[in-house]
Amino acid sequence: MAWTFECSRTTSPEPLSTSPCRTTSSRNSPTMSCPASVACEPSTSTTTSSPPKLSVAPQFLPRSLRVADLAANQVMEIFPLTFGEKPALRSVYLHNNQLSNAGLPPDAFRGSEAIATLSLSNNRLSYLPPSLPPSLERLHLQNNLISKVPRGALSRQTQLRELYLQHNQLTDSGLDATTFSKLHSLEYLDLSHNQLTTVPAGLPRTLAILHLGRNRIRQVEAARLHGARGLRYLLLQHNQLGSSGLPAGALRPLRGLHTLHLYGNGLDCVPPALPRRLRALVLPHNHVAALGARDLAATPGLTELNLAYNRLASARVHHRAFRRLRALRSLDLAGNQLTRLPMGLPTGLRTLQLQRNQLWMLEPEPLAGLDQLRELSLAHNRLRVGNIGPGTWHELQHRLVSHTVPRAPPSPCLW
Repeated sequence: MAWTFECSRTTSPEPLSTSPCRTTSSRNSPTMSCPASVACEPSTSTTTSSPPKLSVAPQFLPRSLRVADLAANQVMEIFPLTFGEKPALRSVYLHNNQLSNAGLPPDAFRGSEAIATLSLSNNRLSYLPPSLPPSLERLHLQNNLISKVPRGALSRQTQLRELYLQHNQLTDSGLDATTFSKLHSLEYLDLSHNQLTTVPAGLPRTLAILHLGRNRIRQVEAARLHGARGLRYLLLQHNQLGSSGLPAGALRPLRGLHTLHLYGNGLDCVPPALPRRLRALVLPHNHVAALGARDLAATPGLTELNLAYNRLASARVHHRAFRRLRALRSLDLAGNQLTRLPMGLPTGLRTLQLQRNQLWMLEPEPLAGLDQLRELSLAHNRLRVGNIGPGTWHELQHRLVSHTVPRAPPSPCLW
């Protein structure tokens, strides 16, 4: 027989525990649920009370339990047999509680070797709990106070595919070269919003997505990425990468990299020697001031290039800067210091963002051949009718453009 564990307000607690909870059996619902929004029975008067929340988990739950949900309570302590010795247990949800490491016993999951999902996010854990189930596939630990992953804490979780450690207090000293090295199935690792200054060592080759945004990383070393050769998405936005932050060859091990996200750093040029198969390069809000003839030559497969809100001026954008980007479909150059449309734009472009520059004239030559263009944004520039060259509107008349470029100029200024 399966069990359902529910939480509700009762006038006389069941003998199972002293909490306001009761258990009922159900053939089709092998679930324990103890939500914060528990029904509250009104008293004989018309006043109502706030829903009760658990501060201590039940000491004993049915052995046949498959899903346990104690999320959004005030749980500070669980017991060995709360979730232990449950061979059918697959999912445990403990997020949004007040659990510290002291309230989580070392044998909390002993005998429960089928747990695939464990959510401990939004608690008060200061280090990654030891003795986690080796069967885990998804582990949520975000929004805690974790500053350290003890050595060996993740040595048995060879089936783990997703690990969420964002919004913690992790530093370089809280990790070592073995922290992630045994996670032979890991595909997604989120370490954003921590205090790391370097890319962690020992990353597994199965990793596909690595999120390191909003740390304090100053430089990326190729040696740290050597093991993660299968990486497809590398997210490094809002770090402290400067002119030497991504030296030539730093990303060479990542031959299959699809997307490189570098929003909000201090880079003053396009990083050299990027992986040849790169498809999306996201570089807005940096300090890039020039585009040379060969700066993008190493990435002919780019389909998306975002250089918005940098320091690009027309005089420093080479007329052959985009010549190798035959696959490019989206180009964002908004928020720079361009005074003229760039020359040599890829003929396959579908979206071209040029708003918030210093454009003061439009000429037909840069637009010639852009037969696939569907969106052209020129808002917030310095364009006037007298500075629009003959034939420019003819080049655009068969294309779908954004509302910022009307088919015929209605007034002396285009905004």
